[in-house]
Amino acid sequence: MQPKNLLILMADEHNARMLGCAGHRFAKTPNLDALAAAGTRFTNAYTTCPICVPARASFATGRYINEIEYWDNSIAYDGRVPSWGHRLQENGIRVESIGKLHYRNEHDPVGFDVQHIPLHVKDGLGMVQLSIRKQFPGFVRPKARKTSIVESAAAGESEYTLYDRRISEIACDWLRDAAGADQPWVLFVSFVTPHYPLVAPDEFISMYSPDELPDPKFIAGSGYRFHPWLENFSRGFDAGLPADKHKHALAAYLGLCSFVDAQIGRILMALDDAGLSASTRILYTSDHGENAGARGLWGKSNHYEEATKIPLIIAGPDVPRSRLCGTPVTLADAYPTILQGAGVSADADCVPGRSLFDIASGPEEADRVAFSEYHAAGSPSGAYMVRRGDFKLIYYVGYEPELFDLKRDPEEGVNLATDPQYATALRDLESVLRSIVDPEDADKRANLAQRKLIEGLGGPDKVMANLVTDKNYTPIPEQLLGKGR
Repeated sequence: MQPKNLLILMADEHNARMLGCAGHRFAKTPNLDALAAAGTRFTNAYTTCPICVPARASFATGRYINEIEYWDNSIAYDGRVPSWGHRLQENGIRVESIGKLHYRNEHDPVGFDVQHIPLHVKDGLGMVQLSIRKQFPGFVRPKARKTSIVESAAAGESEYTLYDRRISEIACDWLRDAAGADQPWVLFVSFVTPHYPLVAPDEFISMYSPDELPDPKFIAGSGYRFHPWLENFSRGFDAGLPADKHKHALAAYLGLCSFVDAQIGRILMALDDAGLSASTRILYTSDHGENAGARGLWGKSNHYEEATKIPLIIAGPDVPRSRLCGTPVTLADAYPTILQGAGVSADADCVPGRSLFDIASGPEEADRVAFSEYHAAGSPSGAYMVRRGDFKLIYYVGYEPELFDLKRDPEEGVNLATDPQYATALRDLESVLRSIVDPEDADKRANLAQRKLIEGLGGPDKVMANLVTDKNYTPIPEQLLGKGR
């Protein structure tokens, strides 16, 4: 593959189904739809961890969370594990970022020549209280001050939409300036929407009428029973709310999907205006998905399709056009993809992924394995996902597993794990899981690392007493507030 420029576009918390090109009845995403028509869309793409900071560390390094040990949103990427950015720098390739990184801080050597208006975890630690899981048996967590995601949904501008407007503005300027570059470059443009707060500008939220939207599946009153591992989530602020509240929030979320699509459209137009479209490949994805009201949940933090599946599109020179590729892929595949696109080999790096360019150009591999794991906020133990063929295993340390046939049951309503007819499928997928990771060992290591972090800050009581905000998302850099209009 001939080296070309590479433009990486990442949204935050974009549910893979909520794209026009994915067949969603209501989602209006014309720019991403056009990008998919011009390239290849992967229909079975997954995050490697359904929460921001670990997913982004995995995206950077091409490795699974249990290997790199960036376990949660307070143990953030710091450059100690080589990234694709480091490899590009070693080969003299210009590599810069614009927007959200969610690493430890701006000063760590993470593999970018320049970080433009980066967002990192706050004060190098972020929401450290979420690292308190089961490591302190006598600790009683005080009543949370968390703001309801659903009940905060509204029309207007938030710090996140202002930030994303600024990101797209800087990216457009960057591309115009890059028009005369002699050598290929890699630019990572990373947005924060459609991540909550669910505050969408009027022109976008007005595209969606809550009354026309369907009720979320498996919400309160539907008879759905939460898996015991998820009981903490089911007692949350939003799970018991009525359907009309969730539909109002969904309208705002869809508005944010259209908003970020519009920002991407601005950037793609700037790329074209700069005469760079023919010499630039594009990769679009998200760090993880969004529950979007399914099971009464918002956010992510589980391995159901809404939270774990991600949109993933590649386009540009040498990429098959108008192709839907059903081969399972994950964020771990981005590392070899980015290097190959820049003309750098990843063969010696021993990462688990493969180039998406190669996968898109080859025959479908339905039995390829997709793997994800979770050790973070709200979880009583480690949880793991293995997808192979039609079957998907969710393995919980200390709890009964879940097994779904996604072909017959794409909404994951029937757990087959206790059905004798599926004993072989269950056993085979657990064997695949254990060939990747020892789930119990990784669970222990995660809890030990989190306990050490909390003890180093004075213990759980002191950590909770020192909380200064009820925000349930990372704030943008203070110097950027009010500068995105």
